[in-house]
Amino acid sequence: MKTPRILVVGSLVMDLIYTTSRVPNEGETVNDGLSFTSAPGGKGANQAVQASRLDVNVTMVGKIGTDMFGDQLLKTIKDAGINTDNILRDETCSSAVSNIILEVARGKKAKNRIIVVPGANMKLTVDDVEFLREKITEYDLVILQLEIPLEVNKTVIDFAYAKGVPVMLNSAPYQELDDDLLSKLTYISPNEHEAYGLTGIKTTKNDGSIDTEKVEKAANALLAKGVKNVIITLGSNGVAFMNKDMFVIKPCIDIVDVVDPTAAGDSFTGAFCAAVCKGMEPDKALDFSNYTATVTVSKMGAITSLPTMEEVQALMKKNNYK
Repeated sequence: MKTPRILVVGSLVMDLIYTTSRVPNEGETVNDGLSFTSAPGGKGANQAVQASRLDVNVTMVGKIGTDMFGDQLLKTIKDAGINTDNILRDETCSSAVSNIILEVARGKKAKNRIIVVPGANMKLTVDDVEFLREKITEYDLVILQLEIPLEVNKTVIDFAYAKGVPVMLNSAPYQELDDDLLSKLTYISPNEHEAYGLTGIKTTKNDGSIDTEKVEKAANALLAKGVKNVIITLGSNGVAFMNKDMFVIKPCIDIVDVVDPTAAGDSFTGAFCAAVCKGMEPDKALDFSNYTATVTVSKMGAITSLPTMEEVQALMKKNNYK
C-alpha cells in the first residue's frame, strides 16, 4: 500500500504559554505565575505535524510573517517532514500568535484559556490557493480549519468536491457555515460548543455529563445538511461519531496525567485523518485517535506534544488494546 498523501490548508501560530495556579480577575495582577514557554502551533500546523508523525506524506498551505516567529514556524514544519513549498510569507503583518494560560491545581486537570491574534493567517487569499484547482487530485484527503479566511476554505472545498477528494473540516473556532459548504464535506469535527453553534442543540447536561440523545440529535442535524460523517469531540466525556450506518460514543481514555490539553483536538483530528487514509474503519480510527490525543495531553506544548506512531502503539499495548 502506498503512503497516503494529505493536504492541510490552514493556520500556523506561535503559542506563548503561561502556567499559573490562579487566573487573575479583571484589573488584578497575579505575580506568582509558575512558568513560561513558547512553542510552534496553530490548528493547521498541529494537524499537519500529527498526521506526518503517523507516517503520512503531508503538504501544507498557509501564510506566515517575515518575523522570527515565522522563521521558527517554517523550520518546525520542515523538520517534521512536511512539504512547505506553498507556505507563503507576508511582509505586511506579523505571524499569528496565541496567548495560552494554563491553570493548574494539585489533584485537578489543567484548564486552558486561549487568545489568538491571527496575523498572517488571515492574509491567505483565494488567489494563493488557485493552483490547487487541478493539483488537489494528488491528495487522498484535505484537512481544513477555521483559522484562515472562510472564502479560502470554501474555494478549497469546491476544488476538492469537484474532483471527488474527501474533505475534513475541523470547524474551530466556531463560525456560521452555510448549507452548501456543509453538503460538500466528507467529515466535520466540531467540539460540543461548536456543535451547539452549528445546530442549536446542547449536548451536555447541567452537571457537565453528556446527554447521549442530544448528541445523536446534533450529529443527525449535521448529517441532514449533507455532511457524510460527523465527529463531535466531547472533552473528558469522549467523542461521538455518526454516519448513515452507525452512531457511537467512545469514552475518553483516562490513563495519563493531563499536563496540557491545548493540542488534544488537533491531535485527534490529525490522527483520525491519517487512520482513515490508511484504511482503518471508523470504529478503529476513533480508538486510534483517542490514544493519540491521550499521549498528547500528557506532554507540554502543541507541536512539541504530538506523538509518533511508536508512542501511540506503545500506549495501546500498555493498555492491552486489541
